[in-house]
Amino acid sequence: MGKKAIINMLSIDVEDYFQVSAFEKINPVSCWPEFESRVEQNTNKILDILSAYDIKATFFVLGWIARYSPALIKRIAALGHEIASHGYAHQRVPTQSRSAFRNDIRQSKQLLEDLTGVAVKGYRAPSYSINPDSLWAFDELVEGGYRYDSSVFPVQHDLYGSFDWPRFPFSLQRTGSGDWMPGSEQDPDCEIFEVPISTLNRAGCNLPIAGGGYFRLYPYLLTRVGLNQINSREERPFVFYIHPWEFDPEQPRMKNAGIKSRFRHYLNLDKTEIRFTRLLQDFSFSTIDTVLGKRFTAESNSTSVVEGVCEFDQSVSAKK
Repeated sequence: MGKKAIINMLSIDVEDYFQVSAFEKINPVSCWPEFESRVEQNTNKILDILSAYDIKATFFVLGWIARYSPALIKRIAALGHEIASHGYAHQRVPTQSRSAFRNDIRQSKQLLEDLTGVAVKGYRAPSYSINPDSLWAFDELVEGGYRYDSSVFPVQHDLYGSFDWPRFPFSLQRTGSGDWMPGSEQDPDCEIFEVPISTLNRAGCNLPIAGGGYFRLYPYLLTRVGLNQINSREERPFVFYIHPWEFDPEQPRMKNAGIKSRFRHYLNLDKTEIRFTRLLQDFSFSTIDTVLGKRFTAESNSTSVVEGVCEFDQSVSAKK
C-alpha cells in the first residue's frame, strides 16, 4: 500500500509507564521519583524510528518529564519535532481546581520553552479530559498563551469523551454566556483551535481508531482500513497518537492495579513497534502545527496556510 497524498498528524504523548491515568490511584505524583524511569530509552526508540523514515511529529511532553529529563526534550526539539504541552503532572482536568489547572499548564509551558527556546503552541490534556463539564479549561489555555488544543475525543468512554463534538479540527468560539462551543473550520481569528482525536463514523457512532490502546487492541489491518477511509473517502487528515511506554513490553508490572487497568495498559505491547513502522510506511505524517497550516504567534492571532497539505478552504489563506 503506497503512501497517501494527504499528510496526517502524528502525535506522541511523552509520559512514563507509572504516570498513566489508569494507575493514578496507586501511583500518586509524590511517589513518582521512586520508580525506574524508562521514558528516555522508549522516546529515543521512537525518535530513531521517525528519523529512519524522515518523519516529524508533535510531542506532547509532561512538564515533570522535562524537569527530570531535560536532555531528552532538547533532543526532540533539535531533531525538528514540534514540542507541545501535556501539562505538568498528568492530572485529569476534572480532578483539578481551576487555579491548580492554571498553574499546571503554565508551569509546563514555561519549562518546555526555557529548554527549547521555542514557543509552545499546543496542549493536550491527560486522558483527553477536557469535556463539556470542564470547558473553563479553554479560558485558561487562551490566557496561558496556547494557540491550539488537542484534548477533545469525540467518543463515549469511562474516563473521557465529548461524543457530540465535531470529528475534525475546528475553531472554538465563546457563547454569549461566556462558555465555549465549536465554531467553523476556517476562522483564522479564533482565540484557540481544537484538534480532536480522530474517529471513524459508522451509523452515526464514532469509533476510536487512531492510536493508543486501540492501536494495540485492533488487528493492524483494521486500523489501516479505518484510517485509510478517513483519508480516501472523507479526504481529511487524521490525528494519530501513541505513548513511549507502549514500545516497552519489558516495563515493570503494576500488580496492584485493577484487572481492567492492567488489560488496557499491557495488551499487545510487544506488537506496538512493528505496527508503528507499518503505519509510517502506509501513511504520510507531519506535525500538528504543519498539517493544520496554522502559524500561531504570541503577538497575533493571525494564521497562514502551509501550501499543499491540509485541504482547508482557500478563504483561510486569503486572510493570511
